[in-house]
Formats: sequence, structure tokens, C-alpha cells
Amino acid sequence: MAKGDPGVTTRGRRAAPRSKPKATASTGDPELVQLLTPEGERIESAFGPDGTEYRVGFTDEEYRGLYRDLVLVRKLDAEATALQRQGELGLWASLLGQEAAQVGSGRALRPQDMAFPTYREHGVLYCRGIDPIMPLGLFRGVDQGGWDPNEFKFNMYTIVIGAQTLHATGYAMGVAMDGKTGGDEGEAVIAYFGDGATSQGDVNESFVWASVFNAPLVFFCQNNQYAISQPLERQTRVPLYRRAGGFGFPGVRVDGNDVLASYAVTRHALDNARHGQGPSLIEAYTYRMGAHTTSDDPTRYRIASEVESWQAKDPIARMRAFLTKQQIADESFFAEVDAQARAESVDLRERVLAMPDPEPLTLFDHVYPNGSPELDRQREQFGTYLASFEGSAH
Repeated sequence: MAKGDPGVTTRGRRAAPRSKPKATASTGDPELVQLLTPEGERIESAFGPDGTEYRVGFTDEEYRGLYRDLVLVRKLDAEATALQRQGELGLWASLLGQEAAQVGSGRALRPQDMAFPTYREHGVLYCRGIDPIMPLGLFRGVDQGGWDPNEFKFNMYTIVIGAQTLHATGYAMGVAMDGKTGGDEGEAVIAYFGDGATSQGDVNESFVWASVFNAPLVFFCQNNQYAISQPLERQTRVPLYRRAGGFGFPGVRVDGNDVLASYAVTRHALDNARHGQGPSLIEAYTYRMGAHTTSDDPTRYRIASEVESWQAKDPIARMRAFLTKQQIADESFFAEVDAQARAESVDLRERVLAMPDPEPLTLFDHVYPNGSPELDRQREQFGTYLASFEGSAH
């Protein structure tokens, strides 16, 4: 759905007077961009470290739509986690707690923009119109994720930490070389990664290339405080967004639990990129409420009080508080959204359980578009191996 652009004045009855940046309870960082407090209070505009002013101008229906996105994405993610716990998926990387960063940035993308995800961007995938069952097929082991990146402008999930930033940089360089930047209809690219990935050589190499080639690329770091079990202080001595300056492009830190600010900051960065102003880095300061993946036990490396402090900043709770305070939505709306979320999660479960197990030889079907002699030889050998079990007790 269409979303209001940053720079449009929000109606005064919904917003407090704008103010220069101030320290917040979330981070203590005076340069954190926030448009919606944890208590659900609207801030008319906020300023980035370079003086850029951020604001949004949404209709009531668009505000309600953002809330619906947040709730549906969280419910579908919870269903996937439950499926894994019940042995129906091999693995799952939950986005619990990061919904606002993903929905805000995902809705900020224009149709022509291209996104390069990690393995956790289920919210962005949802915003790009991809059936949420697609990544579940990958983690169930029945296919390889199979959506068309060109159709949805959303690349395949990338498991190798940071590798997608190189893919995104090359793609963005191609966009510039094709002359597809320089105006409102220009194309921009966004690359998602986590705080731990900033220590990878791939990411730093991407920063260098994107900068020197002025690539139309937004680096979107979801700083969820932990690279598996390693806390942020093991990755950096300075706020991550400040690293951008060393590579020659701007950086900004946004409240990643604030869907409005996440949208405003991302839309501004993407529009700068599409107009030929080069790359930028967004650090979405958020928190992973659950495990890194379903194979992880976060209780071994973080304390309960820390989790509880972040629960008070929950992105869905603050959006609901805002809608209620401003009388944009009532209990019937919230009940309807919850009912829709339950129905969609049940449908997702049923479709996952109905997925057929693939025949082993189909492993070779989609490796090359036109096949190859070597692939044919491997298929024949594997077919012979499988046939050796026929009639046996194995």
C-alpha cells in the first residue's frame, strides 16, 4: 500500500512540537532519530547528525496499515518458530523485536528498488508482496526458496554473513552504469545485515566500493545488540553509524523499534541514492527479543532484566498506544487485526504441512538453466546409487 512521504507535515493534533535531538531512555544517544516514543507519543520531526530533518505524513488508514503489518509479520514469524520446535522446519531465524525496522524500511522501498536480505528479513519479504510460505520451504528442505528476485525486487535469502552486501554493491554499481539514477524515477538498492556482519571483510569491502563508485545503495544495519552470543562491544568501540564517515558517506542511527522513524530515515536515504547522491548507512538500533536462531539459547549470554527493559520498547505496543491515544483505531480494529493474524498463521501452517517431500533426483533440476554434461553425469551416478537400495530393507 502507498505510504506518505517524509517531509509532509503531520497534522498538529497528532504530534508534539518538533525539537532538536535529545538523549532518550532507549540508548542515551543524542543523535538517535525517533518519531514515536515507547509510550506512543508522536514527535513531529527529528534531526539526524548532519542536520537532516525527518518527518512523516500518513493518513489514518496508512497508520492503521502499518500496525496491521507489524502484527501480521510477528504472528507469521511466531508460527514459523512453533513449526520448527515441532520438527516441521530444520531451522528458523526469528525477527521478534525487529518488526518496526523491517516493516518501516520495507514500506519505504519504491516498486523499482531492489533489496538484498540476510536470512531474517521476513518482514521486508512480506512488504515486497512475497508469499510468506516461500522461505519456509527453504528451511523445511523441500525447495531452495524459489521466488523470482526480478519480479519482487527482493533477492534470495543469504546465509553467508555479509556476502549480500557485495551482491548489493555490484548490483547498485550496475544501476548507476545503466543510467538509472538522477531523478524521482531512479532506482535505489538496499542491503540488510546485522551488527555482527560489520566485522566481516565483505561488508567493509562493500563500503569501499560503494563509496568510490558512488553507488545508489543504502546499507541497513539492524543492530539487535548481539552477533549470536557476542555483544555489540565485541564488534565496535564507536556507534556503528559513525563508521560510515571513514568510508566517505553519511551515517545515521534510528530508533529501530519506531516504525515511523524507520520509514522516514530509509525513504530519505533511498531517495538520495536514486538521485545520484551515493551510498549511506542506517543503523537501526533495536533488539533481538528471542534466540539468534532456533539452535541458540540466549539465556546463556544475556540476563532477563535486559530483555525486560527492551520489552518496554516493544514496537507493536508503542504503535498501538499511539493509535489509541489519537483515536485512530478502536478495540474492534485491534480485534479484527488479531483475528486476521490468527487466520493467516493457521493457513500458513496448513500449507507448510501439506508440502510434498521432493524426489531426491530433483536436486539437480534447477542448478543451471540449460543443464551441463558434468551435472548430467552426477545425476546419473546419484540415480544409480538410489537404485541400489530398491528391494532392500534400508
